[in-house]
Amino acid sequence: MRLKKNDTVKIIAGKDKGKTGKIVKIDPENERVYVQGANMITKTIKKKSPQDKGGMMEIEAPIHVSNVAILSKDKTSRIGYKMENGKKVRYAKKTGEVL
Repeated sequence: MRLKKNDTVKIIAGKDKGKTGKIVKIDPENERVYVQGANMITKTIKKKSPQDKGGMMEIEAPIHVSNVAILSKDKTSRIGYKMENGKKVRYAKKTGEVL
């Protein structure tokens, strides 16, 4: 998977198409990412102790990797790899910017 945590991405398909946000969590086994503030669902949380507050809570649901694209200089792009000074670096194919 070419995406990393804290990458800024734009959602290109689904109910939140057009929204942007940072990647909070990655699930490489299922090829899914969690984007901050996108694909929100309500989940019922049970009280675990008398001090805890139960009830409804909004959390991010996972999005498939194919439905997000990396943002580089306000343009969506694909990610490539190249050697630079003996190191392998990620870069945005559209803008050429090193990520």
